[in-house]
Amino acid sequence: MTSGIEVSVPALDAGFDSGADVRNDSLVLEGRGWTSQSVECDPKQFALASLFNLAAPDPVASVSYRSRGNLLVVAGAAPGEARRCAHALAGELHVTLLDPADRTGTGFTAWSGRIEALTGYLGEFTATIADLAASDAPPARSPTPASFDLVLDFSATPLFAMREPPQGYHHVAPGADPGAIVAELRESVGEFEKPKYFAYREKLCAHSRSHVEGCNACIEVCSTGAIAADGDHVTVEPHLCMGCGACSTVCPSGAMSYQYPRVTHRGAQMKQLLSSYRHAGGADPCIVFHDGGDARGILAAAAATARGLPARALPLETWHIAAIGLDILLPAIAFGATQVIVLSAGRDDPVYRDALREQMAIGQAIVSALGYAGTHFALVEAAGPEALEQAFDALVPAQSPSVPATFLLSDDKRTSIEFAVEHLARHGPRPVDEIALPAGSPYGEVRVDRDKCTMCMACVGACPASALVDGVDKPLLKFIERNCVQCGLCEATCPEDAISLSPRLLLGAAAREARLLNETQPFHCVSCGKPFGTRQMVDAMLARLAGHSMFAGEGTLRRLQMCGDCRVVDMMASKDEVSVLKLGADS
Repeated sequence: MTSGIEVSVPALDAGFDSGADVRNDSLVLEGRGWTSQSVECDPKQFALASLFNLAAPDPVASVSYRSRGNLLVVAGAAPGEARRCAHALAGELHVTLLDPADRTGTGFTAWSGRIEALTGYLGEFTATIADLAASDAPPARSPTPASFDLVLDFSATPLFAMREPPQGYHHVAPGADPGAIVAELRESVGEFEKPKYFAYREKLCAHSRSHVEGCNACIEVCSTGAIAADGDHVTVEPHLCMGCGACSTVCPSGAMSYQYPRVTHRGAQMKQLLSSYRHAGGADPCIVFHDGGDARGILAAAAATARGLPARALPLETWHIAAIGLDILLPAIAFGATQVIVLSAGRDDPVYRDALREQMAIGQAIVSALGYAGTHFALVEAAGPEALEQAFDALVPAQSPSVPATFLLSDDKRTSIEFAVEHLARHGPRPVDEIALPAGSPYGEVRVDRDKCTMCMACVGACPASALVDGVDKPLLKFIERNCVQCGLCEATCPEDAISLSPRLLLGAAAREARLLNETQPFHCVSCGKPFGTRQMVDAMLARLAGHSMFAGEGTLRRLQMCGDCRVVDMMASKDEVSVLKLGADS
């Protein structure tokens, strides 16, 4: 139960009679945290009731849609069914049927042609149609764009390839009953709003620098195709975003953040829940995140027909489980939870579940290295009440810090994680200086092969997080490990292949201090003595160009050892210098 954030429809349709007995009333069961009335759970009820004392979260920006009811029906592999649906909807919507074999229709517009491309979302679809013809008119000579508000697609293969198609688009699989979709289309006219689920700070983004690709995590995890590359950064189409929050979960820098709710409010919920539970005498608290759809229904059915959740399991409803990242998992343990469970009803995108497991693996590596015993994080996949109870029966309470944390969570992802790690390390059973992390973790060090590095400083220019810095007026390369997001831009940019990444979590002051990775002596101009580069860089340049025909002449290699000003003077003073001016005069 999540007070003041998400309001979902009570799970009255979960395979039990909600009105037959007070034990089966979903509101009563929700107040008990989806625990059967046969199980004592007073501390849990006290903790859940205390959530109503929290202030409501700050308002979230909204995204608007406008649909006038202009519907495109694509006949595809089921022209007969498509035509029947077009007739059924023609009285309420402006229907256009696209059927390559039949341009006739009564009560709706009938076109022939084929879809070359389909883009957009509710109220703003654009279909590019090849060989478009209406009535007895000849087909158009070139593909023609047409605008629609809604799309009903009977194609064998959906016209949208993304895992989650946009709102307003409905695909009917071959042989499926379109009745529910037809009913929804009738209601899809008017103006609609939804929350803007994300916030994006491009200055923190590690996507790309100077056409060198770094982090693509948000683009790869997005199931709606809402995120795309945009130069050195990314762009997000808010109308396509469905609010899963997976982009914020996998973002290493915190450039993407979830807003529904923000991390600050989620942190306040967890602190309130856990402190109230302890105050009421509860032990071994376990936070259970679940969505308000299928998972809520399974919880309701389990509580009504069996034991439901254990008395120590404290449920928190979330819009989507994919939004539960490391900045929620680790602080929950720091606040005193023994475990954090994310409940999946089995229909969540496999990519999201993989992302959650990766986050949990990183979190578990940290708490285990600090000496906390047990399994602290788990993704429970349960398609029904029986599987749910079996999964929770197998869970053994893990070890939590003896002193619960009191800090407030920040909307800055890495700050929240840092606070949690510092608290866990301070009260951990095992003192450590560094923790090995799984591959792909957003923390780690940059290693430089000094024999290869020419101190060109390309890595410093590419680093989006100021983890690599130069010595300003000295040829130094320094590294601040706390800032590194392991995006790989420095490694990809280095022309000498001198850089490699190593995931780990460095604890204490050493992570904040600038560490020397490489240094060299400055190279001074052989003419005026002014420093203009590094000795490694000039030596490498001379070695590569010594055998080139353009540098075979007397003094040409020496010119490479001059600063820019002296090089120009030497070129102008040389009578044998080939120039475009001399070539022009001779011709």
